[in-house]
Amino acid sequence: MKPLPPLKALVAFDAAMRSNSFSVAAEELSVTPGAVGQQIQKLEAWLGTPLFTRQVRQVQPTAEALAYWARIQPALAQIADASHKLRDSRSAGVWLSMLPSFAAKWFPARMARLLTSHPHLQLHLNATTALVDFEREPIDLAIRYFDGNAPHLDTTLLYDDEARVYCSPAYAAALGLTAPGDVARATLLVTTMHPHWERWLAEFATLTAARVAAIPRIHFDLGLTAIEAAKQGQGLVMTSPLLVVEEVAAGTLVEPFGGPSASPCRLPLASGYYLVHHRTQALRPAAAEVKAWFIAEVRR
Repeated sequence: MKPLPPLKALVAFDAAMRSNSFSVAAEELSVTPGAVGQQIQKLEAWLGTPLFTRQVRQVQPTAEALAYWARIQPALAQIADASHKLRDSRSAGVWLSMLPSFAAKWFPARMARLLTSHPHLQLHLNATTALVDFEREPIDLAIRYFDGNAPHLDTTLLYDDEARVYCSPAYAAALGLTAPGDVARATLLVTTMHPHWERWLAEFATLTAARVAAIPRIHFDLGLTAIEAAKQGQGLVMTSPLLVVEEVAAGTLVEPFGGPSASPCRLPLASGYYLVHHRTQALRPAAAEVKAWFIAEVRR
């Protein structure tokens, strides 16, 4: 086997090439710029050719450096990737991403059961509406709200969804909300997650277009804020029943339409809550445990 070049020097060279700066490379490696320079000189001596031209407060890679880096950089990246995967395969840490509403309304009441049944796990929870890129982000599992159509993902349906209308009991009483057409007297709290008011109104309220257009609306980016506004008597919120279980149980929110003698005014939706992960990358044992727990918890 041919002797290898100084590996520590290769790491410094790679950092300097990626940042085009000895100073930035030094920050990344937690050393001084002088130490980076010494490693580069050691590599230059081993290779027998200059890799950078030094100028005042600036370094420029030579043509030889660019060609050399193009050859070795994929190998260095492969070494780093394989090393991280081997290390992480034995890790008890699980990186979990979910919607803020799901993280706030569904998960907290159940999180203790997960950690009690799997005390060795170390959960890292990321609550965000952004879609996870499993190719680029260190996320093991994600809870997504969509139609489940994602060929590149392994998808497991946790909950189907339907749109229901809720408000506070005092709000329903004050406005006399008993039939769907009574929404003409109310304020609609519109969310980006459940923007189905026009469909609901067309199916249940049978109001004229002019009366529908005259209904005041307040728009919310976050469904949690709209739910809180409905609890405070600010209007009617359309949301998933999964997100208001506690409020309905406590009586702070009610469904004003579709009582015992009437048909429920509820819209079935194509979207649902899915547990997803990368289709072709095998889950680490700890992440597989969390996936199995989610499925079992939903079946409860």
